[in-house]
Amino acid sequence: MRRKMGFRYILGWLIAGTRGGITRGRIIRALKTSPFNANQLTNLLNLDYRTTRHHLDVLLKNKLIIIKGEGYGQKYYLSNVLEENYLMFEDFFNRIWEKQKRKKNK
Repeated sequence: MRRKMGFRYILGWLIAGTRGGITRGRIIRALKTSPFNANQLTNLLNLDYRTTRHHLDVLLKNKLIIIKGEGYGQKYYLSNVLEENYLMFEDFFNRIWEKQKRKKNK
């Protein structure tokens, strides 16, 4: 149970508690569908490459994603912990997504 609470805190902070949460959430959602390299994610999500790399580094540091492969062939995958708690992620992400949509509509 303690591990799950720690994960909930990290996930909440990375997705709902910081400025880049929407971008990190979009990356996680993309990786749920398929593994991608940084360039593919950049093109898919219409982001700047450096922005993509920054958010991938944050997600890696916090063990939400993992890398497999080497060099240009490196692809990013969701970590087992994130896979196991994906519904928790969706809950956080959907709340912040709705909040952002309300702000834009004001």
